[in-house]
Amino acid sequence: MNDQTKAKRYERVYEQIKQLVEATTNPASRMATINAILHHKFNYYYWTGFYELIDNELLVGPYQGPVACLKLRKDTGVCWAGINTKETVVVPNVHDFPGHIACSSASNSEIVVPVFNQANEVVAVLDVDSKEYASFDDVDKEGLEKIVSLIYN
Repeated sequence: MNDQTKAKRYERVYEQIKQLVEATTNPASRMATINAILHHKFNYYYWTGFYELIDNELLVGPYQGPVACLKLRKDTGVCWAGINTKETVVVPNVHDFPGHIACSSASNSEIVVPVFNQANEVVAVLDVDSKEYASFDDVDKEGLEKIVSLIYN
């Protein structure tokens, strides 16, 4: 899928999610809906889910795909990198990422997008894995950042 096609798909998906999440302000419900839509609209998504920062621990939240790691070791891996830097992390090859946590050996690339609450604190991350290498780019980054902003909006 070329960048223009992908950008248009993200825009359509954003509009769909925006309408659906108006039904509730509950973050878990919004996360579950975002996962379901993203996971089924992008064929290169292998695992799609949220990890929530609860009592200084990173615990799995709503997700789609194979069984996930329930708790991620503090300050290790791509998800913690997203939390600690407060920025989206795009990893073309997870096997080259220092401290990568392999919940599934089928994952080869990953994007992690921080989720900010209304006080601008990171409270979770959206984690998307792909079986393909270099699946994620700036188009994914921009599209997903816009989508996760709907959780606490």
